[in-house]
Amino acid sequence: MASTMAAIKLAIGDAVLTAMWVLSASTIGLFTYLISTSLGVQGPLTLVITTSIVATLVFVYTFVGQLLGGASFNPTGTAAFYAAGLGGDSLLSLALRFPAQAAGAVAGAIAISEVMPSQYKHMLGGPSIKVDLHTAAMAEGVLTFLITLAVLIIIIRIPGGMLVKTWLLAMATVTLVVAGSSYTGPSMNPANAFGWAYIRKQHNTWDQLYVYWICPFIGAIGAAWVFRIIYPLPKKQKKAPKNRKAE
Repeated sequence: MASTMAAIKLAIGDAVLTAMWVLSASTIGLFTYLISTSLGVQGPLTLVITTSIVATLVFVYTFVGQLLGGASFNPTGTAAFYAAGLGGDSLLSLALRFPAQAAGAVAGAIAISEVMPSQYKHMLGGPSIKVDLHTAAMAEGVLTFLITLAVLIIIIRIPGGMLVKTWLLAMATVTLVVAGSSYTGPSMNPANAFGWAYIRKQHNTWDQLYVYWICPFIGAIGAAWVFRIIYPLPKKQKKAPKNRKAE
C-alpha cells in the first residue's frame, strides 16, 4: 500500500513538473528572439543564447523535480533510468508516471497557448513530422538514443557540480535539436510531443504513436543498455556463510 501511494505521489509530481516544463520550454524560441534582437546578435551566436536559456531551465526544473520527490518531465528518461537499473521505479510506478506526464504536457500546451501574446503565437506548435514517416521515426529514435546516452553519462559518470552538468546537458540538447530540426522538430520527449499533438487533435494517430512514442522508447532503452555495457553495475558480493557453532 505504501509503495502504491508513493507511486501515485510521484505521478502527480510528474504531471505538475511536465506541465511547467512544456509551458516554459515553449518560450525558448521567443526569448531567444527577444534577447538576440535587443543585443543585435545574429547567426550562430544566437545558439549561445538558446543554450543559456535551456541550461537555466534544466537547472531550475532539476531542483523543482527534486522538491517533488524525484519527478521527471520526460517518459523516455524515466524508462531509461529504469532500464539501466538506476532509481527506484517499478512497473507500477512507470504505468502511473507515463500517463501523468502526458496529461501534464497537455495542460502545459493548453496553458501557454492561452497566455502567449497573439503576435508570438506563430512560434508555438511543438514538434511535427517534416519528412516521410519512416525517416521521421528513425530520426526521432536515433536522436532520443543519443540524448539519453548523453544524459546518463553526464549525470552518472562525469564528475563535477550541477552547474557543469547542466551546461553540458544544455549543449547536448541544443546540438541535437538543431540536428533534428528538419526531420521531426525534434521532440526527444513523447509527453511534449503528445501535448502539442493533442492541441492539433492528432494525438491518437498512428504517426504520432510510431514517431513520437514507439521509436523514442526504443532509442532510450537501447541507450540504457549500451550505458550498462560500457559501465556495468557492480556485482553484489555474496556474504560468506557463518560458521555454525559446534554443538
